[in-house]
Amino acid sequence: MKVLFAGTPQFAAQYLNGLLSHNVDVVCTITQPDKPGKRGRKPLPSPVKQVATKHNLKIIQPERLSQEDIEPFHADLLLVVAYGQILNSDVLRTPKFGCINVHASLLPRWRGAAPVQRAILTGDSHTGVCIMQMDEGLDTGDILAQQSTPISPHDTAESLREKLSLLGIETLIEVIHQVSAGTQSAKPQPHQGITYAHKITKKEACCLWRVSSGDIDRSIRAFNPDPICYSFIGDLRIRIYQASIHKTEGLQGEPGEILATSKRGILVACGTGSIMLERIQLPVGKGSILTGSDIINSRSGLFTAGKQFH
Repeated sequence: MKVLFAGTPQFAAQYLNGLLSHNVDVVCTITQPDKPGKRGRKPLPSPVKQVATKHNLKIIQPERLSQEDIEPFHADLLLVVAYGQILNSDVLRTPKFGCINVHASLLPRWRGAAPVQRAILTGDSHTGVCIMQMDEGLDTGDILAQQSTPISPHDTAESLREKLSLLGIETLIEVIHQVSAGTQSAKPQPHQGITYAHKITKKEACCLWRVSSGDIDRSIRAFNPDPICYSFIGDLRIRIYQASIHKTEGLQGEPGEILATSKRGILVACGTGSIMLERIQLPVGKGSILTGSDIINSRSGLFTAGKQFH
């Protein structure tokens, strides 16, 4: 079976690696155009392009994928994993067996661009991977297979994507074999439980200290590795990579107020409860990620008790 693969981020690159390790005949890789480099540097290829280049695969990077782009490959199937474009009807009907999408949620919950982050932000206990036959809607196609997994209290968006990629690859291979043999079985998505995972904005990553420590903890995990939660001490923008909910005994303060600094990190009051900031980054020096010990040793003056994050 001749397969086209369309994807862009690391999550998709892991699926491409999985297909190649199972000797799937990927005749062309489709990915988004290279991103402009920062400060005049070279354009940055997507993770999928990097994998395709390593394996000497044919690569195309159209601004908008069209039927004319894929017709020359006479493909049997187009696999789509976090590609970043909505495909039109002409593209969907070009491959012999149509187009199959891997989506990182248990559909119809979290249709859309950011299902992993939204599941963590909302405090979902489980999520999963759905493999569906694509139609013209936004993640509305019939489900061919799905697998679920618990969301750990420590999962970040990065670690959860890693889980979901490992979970979904074997299932995708099985679906490809079923499609080839004509034995696949598709079922419509339920009409109940539909939610939308709208694209994450950088503004959302600004810490709102008036909310609960649990809400802030979920935000920090959901926005790691991108765009990373942040807050300010004075004029300094502090990026927060890791934190943990803390049981405060005898310490109280206004939301955003530093209660204490120790080798464990910076203890900050929230609207309800408090949170320990364990790994942060300052916009000064080499931009290294600092632990509590690093802060005590070199930056303790910035984070004394009583100072306020805002």
